[in-house]
Formats: sequence, C-alpha cells, structure tokens
Amino acid sequence: MGKNIFNQELENYFSTRRSIRKFADREVSKELLDSVLALAAKAPTCGNMQLYSVVVTRREECRRELAALHFNQPASTGAPVLLTVCADFARFTRWCEINNADAAYDNFLSFTSAFADAMILAQQITTIAELHGLGTCYLGTAIYNGPEIARLLKLPRMVFPVACLAVGYPDGEGVETERLPMEAFVHEETYRADSDEEIVRLFKAKDDYPANAQYVAENGKANLAQVFAEVRYPRAMNEEFSRKLLEYLNF
Repeated sequence: MGKNIFNQELENYFSTRRSIRKFADREVSKELLDSVLALAAKAPTCGNMQLYSVVVTRREECRRELAALHFNQPASTGAPVLLTVCADFARFTRWCEINNADAAYDNFLSFTSAFADAMILAQQITTIAELHGLGTCYLGTAIYNGPEIARLLKLPRMVFPVACLAVGYPDGEGVETERLPMEAFVHEETYRADSDEEIVRLFKAKDDYPANAQYVAENGKANLAQVFAEVRYPRAMNEEFSRKLLEYLNF
C-alpha cells in the first residue's frame, strides 16, 4: 500500500468509536452487508488460507433463537443482523482431501490459526461497517455457548463460532468506555515488569470511572478487581466453560 490516507475524520472515528447496543428499527440492506463482507475479506490471514466463515442471521425467529444463546443481551435481541464469525478449517481440509493432499488440521495449532483469522476478520467487519454508518457490538458469549451455537447453526466438524457481531443502524451514540493508558500495554524491546504501585496507577482510570464505581457498589464489593474476578468472570464459570469448550473441540 504505502499511501497515507489517514485524516482528521478517520482519527475522530477511532478516538470516539463506541459499541452500539441499541439499534434503530431499520433494515441493513443485503447490498451494503455484502460490500462490507467483501472488503473485510482483504484482511490478513494465515498463509492466505482464509480460515473463517460468517453465518448471517436475519430472520426474526432465527435471531430470537440465537439471541437466547447469547443470554438475550440487548444488542443480540435488538439488532437486525447477527453475524456469527467462525474459525473454519473444514473448507480448506476438504479442498486438500479432494486434491489428495494429507490434511492434518484437526489439532490445537490449526484451531489457533483459524481462530486468529476469524477474529481479524471480525474486527475488519466492525471497522468497515462502522465507517459505513452502521453500529456494531461484539458478543463474546459466542465462545461460552459455542457447542450450542454450532448445533443451532449446523456447523460441521472443524468449524467453531468465535465471535458474534450485532450489526445495525445506531439508535443513539452508545456509551463511552474508559481505556488503560498506552503505557500500560506498550513495552519497549522486552516486557516491562511493573511494580504493584505502577499497576494500581495504570488501572486508576478504570477504578475511578463512574460506571465502574457503580458496579462496585451494586455488587457489594471492595473494588473493581473483585467485580471482575468474583462476579463477572468468576473461577467456577471460567472452568466450566473451559471444560465444555475443550470437550467439544476434542483435540
């Protein structure tokens, strides 16, 4: 490429982007969505194998069934389109087998390659859709209930849902969220070992964010870390969903 097309409008988009969880009662045309998906497919991919598939869910009854597996989050119930982005080594494996090539991709390494391809595609879809005036929201529950979603969408072996995007025209601007300062996640040359005091300082923006302070109070916890570790993503839940995921993948 080499051409610098970054401008003030793009900078404003990236600096102010927000996830959208409330959508207008307005259809997303097939033409627009097809254009977004076609452009997103230019995203980088492992060995140019394109180890992903996207299941488009539009029909109301189908969206309702799928939303239930996303715990009926508002974004899942109100969006006119749900895009389930899948790690997919089934298509490539079949191509190899048709051509008498020894396809050895039913393993964890191959899953991670397909997982990366699918997540890169999902982010590309998100950015392109939003630049076209659409709103999006990631539904991370695609992995939590992956086996059930796979059965609902009739995904074959070696195809697994890794992300779901709620897509539609925004009803409102969404909610601003806080971010860690750049120094928290940028390391020069080698990984920097921060002191306890530095970790506390780096997370201060999250601790002080009003919505987070409200979560702490509502859940009767001493701090935000306890809300994350003991309420939102507790050990028992993590271990149970991990067990279900590994059992389903069966490497």
